[in-house]
Amino acid sequence: MTALQALSDPTRQRIVEMLAAGALSSGEIAGRFSLSPPAISQHLKALKEARLVTVRADRQKRIYTLDPEGVAEVSAWVDRIKAFWNPRLDALEAALKKEER
Repeated sequence: MTALQALSDPTRQRIVEMLAAGALSSGEIAGRFSLSPPAISQHLKALKEARLVTVRADRQKRIYTLDPEGVAEVSAWVDRIKAFWNPRLDALEAALKKEER
């Protein structure tokens, strides 16, 4: 699964947003959803396979954090899209301002 495929699910998007604020255990993540812990575990597995999160063991807990490399790939893709649209939107804005005069 690619990062963009993983992020197509709203639950996984929310998990990534939560982890942007800092590391969380799987139990802490599951506690913020009405889904069952096994369902959250499947979402975490998908995010890990997509290289958006990393996991480490801390005694009995599994601690999840964002994977900087995977997030950087998504960011680079967004930057490429912005590079395509920004000049076009600037030209549209200029044309609309010209029409207002």
